[in-house]
Amino acid sequence: MRVLFAGTPAVAVPSLDALVKAGFEVAAVLTRPDAPVGRKRVLTPSPVAARAADLGIEIIHAARVDAEATARISGVNPDVAAIVAYGGLVPPAALGIPRHGWINLHFSLLPAWRGAAPVQRAIMAGDDVTGAVTFQLEEGLDTGPVFGTLTESVGPEDTAGELLERLSHSGAVLLAQTLSAIEAGKAFPQPQAGEVSHAPKLTLEDGHLQWNHPALAIGRQARGVTPEPGAWTFLDGQRVKLEPVRLRPDVTGLAPGTLFLEGKSVLVGTGSHAVELTRIQPAGKKMMAAADWARGMASLESVVFE
Repeated sequence: MRVLFAGTPAVAVPSLDALVKAGFEVAAVLTRPDAPVGRKRVLTPSPVAARAADLGIEIIHAARVDAEATARISGVNPDVAAIVAYGGLVPPAALGIPRHGWINLHFSLLPAWRGAAPVQRAIMAGDDVTGAVTFQLEEGLDTGPVFGTLTESVGPEDTAGELLERLSHSGAVLLAQTLSAIEAGKAFPQPQAGEVSHAPKLTLEDGHLQWNHPALAIGRQARGVTPEPGAWTFLDGQRVKLEPVRLRPDVTGLAPGTLFLEGKSVLVGTGSHAVELTRIQPAGKKMMAAADWARGMASLESVVFE
């Protein structure tokens, strides 16, 4: 079965590898164009493009599936298209090209968390369990019938990056199994059932920690935005980046945003109990241990996060 694979970030690479390993003929890869990376803004291929190049697979670069990209997809003559975090919508003209349609690997238990940031939003909402599904792509946003499902527990210290890494590998197996079932004529997708929730793409503001919120919510927020866009706060009018915090229910009475040094632990007050900073990146400096940063401060008494 000839497959068009569509994907862009690192979490899509295990799926590409799984399809190749399973013996599918991956005729081409659709991915977003090279993008500037790092402080020097070096133009860099997407992780999927880099892997496709290693495998000797034809690459179709497209920021969106326009008429030109659609024509190139048609020229590949795929039996099915597998899509994992491509980063763009697939219009009706392209949806109808493969005879088995487009099969999407999505990192949530649909219809929960339809959208671009399902894992991040699940962590921020405090979900204990998430997962991944394969479903038939339609014009609606993540609305198609589901082929297969897997579940994954959300650990109390899981960041979005760590959870996505696990799901990218287990989900790759699910995707290969789904395509195998389709090829064998044994795949029977079922309509989605349950409560619908949405997971819009994260913005920089989603990482701004609000210290008057309860500690538990702050902890979930910080884990959900790690590694991107990252948790942050204001200090003396400048944006300071933070890695996920630890909950300290044993420390109460600190005003929201107020800092306190307890031995080598740097604590911050919230709307409930305190949290403990792990690592901090002051403006213009590298990420460092919170204790090291505190030692470089004359005093924490007048320091307040906003």
